[in-house]
Amino acid sequence: MKKKSDNQKSKNHKTKDNTIIELKDVWKTYKLGTLSLDVLRGINIKIKKGEFVAIVGPSGSGKSTLMNQVGVLDIPTKGQVLLDGHDISKYSESELAQIRGKKIGFIFQQFNLIQTLTALENVILPTIFQNVEEETRTKRAKKLLINVGLSDRMNHKPSELSGGQQQRVAISRALINDPEIILADEPTGNLDSSSGEQIMNELSELHSKEGKTIILVTHDNELIHYADRVIHVKDGQVLKEISKKKNV
Repeated sequence: MKKKSDNQKSKNHKTKDNTIIELKDVWKTYKLGTLSLDVLRGINIKIKKGEFVAIVGPSGSGKSTLMNQVGVLDIPTKGQVLLDGHDISKYSESELAQIRGKKIGFIFQQFNLIQTLTALENVILPTIFQNVEEETRTKRAKKLLINVGLSDRMNHKPSELSGGQQQRVAISRALINDPEIILADEPTGNLDSSSGEQIMNELSELHSKEGKTIILVTHDNELIHYADRVIHVKDGQVLKEISKKKNV
């Protein structure tokens, strides 16, 4: 009986260690004058290292607010957000910014590229805040842009690039600090179907070949087949979770 108990403890310890992000009874409440609006209501989510998770919900479901919690961009009103087992509310904003810069790469629907900078300069930018040496960061950025097929577009500004090319710059920027987690918020929302498929295939390869943890936030049910697990959100709560094998 003791041996079985020890095995069970070992198994539980392993499972706990494999969790990279956990939300425990997370509430997010906004004050509107004398009124309170509960946008998130008791969210419980665990995301393991190396998973490809899709968070899906219609407009107004709370998924954008949930993304801010998962991405350590905001502190919950109640509950806990744990990153590698550490409660993010215990850190200062400057400490959180450093953690985000190293741990999480962000990809947004609007690309969020700086229009006055070239593609190469946009990719390099996050490394400056991590005090990476100039030669090292430039070499790394060039390699990433070559890997996504933009070797001839490095010195072009965003206005000179197509939507698909801009999103590939954004992916390179998200990868520049070699984060464990890629958080993609509607990454195909401003792209045509062909460019969108290419971007999703690139995210899928980052998951399957490099072991990145991918968190996709979307309202598009056509994208969920890329994920290992799908979390459906409605009215600020987790409606259901579906785990499945990838079929791409």
